[in-house]
Amino acid sequence: MTVPRTGTGADDRRALHERIAADLRDEIMSGDLAPGGKVPSTVQLKARFDASSATVQKALQLLKEEGLVVGRAGAAVTVRDHRQRTMRPAAYMAPAKFGEPYRWLTEAARHGTRAEVRLLEVSEVVPPADVAACLGIEDGGTAVRRRQILSIDDEPAELVASYYPSAIAHGTPITERRKIQGGTPVLLADLGFPPRLSVDRVSARVPTQEQSTALRLPGNLPVLRTLRVVYTDHERPIEATVMVKAGHLYELQYEFSPQ
Repeated sequence: MTVPRTGTGADDRRALHERIAADLRDEIMSGDLAPGGKVPSTVQLKARFDASSATVQKALQLLKEEGLVVGRAGAAVTVRDHRQRTMRPAAYMAPAKFGEPYRWLTEAARHGTRAEVRLLEVSEVVPPADVAACLGIEDGGTAVRRRQILSIDDEPAELVASYYPSAIAHGTPITERRKIQGGTPVLLADLGFPPRLSVDRVSARVPTQEQSTALRLPGNLPVLRTLRVVYTDHERPIEATVMVKAGHLYELQYEFSPQ
């Protein structure tokens, strides 16, 4: 295997082992270093990055802590299987059929993984400013928030906070601290607010303390934050959801067809 030599990174203020880890992380996420494949040897990485053995080992240790690679004494370091997952938001949007679980669960099962949704909290709160603006809630106004943690194969995958205008949520199961059969899209449709359009705004951010703890994030790796606003008839917003997932483990796939 020919390993290209990397530039000096003179303008990169990160420590060398962090820069090495960043380059290898990118190659893992892009598939250049495939799941189950070997990471270049210490000798190759030393030559490529003009680094010492200790620096290379520090870089690999970062990737191990992030769950991207595995290695044992005397054996090659390899990329963990199924670490970088592709999420397809469009697959989760349609309401589940009667008697079926939430779409997120069925989609995970379809890809050979075991998913779980755990409800953390249901409360009436003053929503974040961007959420309030999307829902048309005035300053100091409240919304019903449902917080959940989504797990895949017993590892936390996504922290979710969904907000609903009080005029829609009050007197419905949205305010109850229990799971909703089929998910809220089914309930909203039954209440006369069928989801017609979803708009996503995706950004990369440094995780908050809560997000870092809930998702068991190592270090200061960024998270992907999606703010999704769901509209019903007449462009009325009925739900705003903030979804946060580890940026080094997940990517989002959107599909568009020309009009």
